[in-house]
Amino acid sequence: MQEDGKVVDGSLLGDANGVDVVSSRQKTSVKWQRPRFTRKALMRCCLVRWIIASTGPKEQDSSDSDLELSTVRHQPEGLEQLQAQTKFTKKELQSLYRGFKNECPSGLVDEETFKTIYSQFFPQGDATTYAHFLFNAFDLDRNGSIRFEDFVIGLSVLLRGSVTEKLNWAFNLYDINKDGYITKEEMLLIMKSIYDMMGRYTYPSVRDEAPSEHVEKFFQKMDRNRDGVVTIEEFIETCQKDENIMSSMQLFENVI
Repeated sequence: MQEDGKVVDGSLLGDANGVDVVSSRQKTSVKWQRPRFTRKALMRCCLVRWIIASTGPKEQDSSDSDLELSTVRHQPEGLEQLQAQTKFTKKELQSLYRGFKNECPSGLVDEETFKTIYSQFFPQGDATTYAHFLFNAFDLDRNGSIRFEDFVIGLSVLLRGSVTEKLNWAFNLYDINKDGYITKEEMLLIMKSIYDMMGRYTYPSVRDEAPSEHVEKFFQKMDRNRDGVVTIEEFIETCQKDENIMSSMQLFENVI
């Protein structure tokens, strides 16, 4: 996805060889810094932009605007509890709820809605499969729909969570069948879906074998006991010790 004229790679974890896929330059002595989440950064999130756009003036470019909070009157039940469970302010929650209800009057979002959102924000590629996997990561009870509460709790982790919280969420995304392990096949499916979604804006140009090579490199690092699967402990430990992977966590909001 292009953001402010820059080409952004779709990988959630960067390149396992220490190469920055965005710049295609070898990294040397890179130190990871915790991302600073401003309101402008918040508005880069596709899911936030989708629901906030429904509440603002149609002629306003939501990607360049701030969260409009002054006129929000909607309030979900249990707002105080949601405040305690997330890192959003009361006004941010009210604004998110207003947009969510405008787009989903039933109070639930389904998978087709996710696919519609991502087809709008990634028209250069095919976002269908990635939207499917992302929906399943939010739909923790696997009932085919997502409540507002689940929606904002997930967003809070992705946008403002700690490193460990984000890595736990990323593990859940890659663990497609939710059995507590990531296989090469699961990681490859996610990786291919991200490359498909990024389409022609993926840089460098994607070769057919690139996703498979990417997954092989990660498993060499992550599968420490060589049993063919990656546990949550292996995943978090490897990511936290790898500066290139940690640096790439800053790209999270560009693919959600």
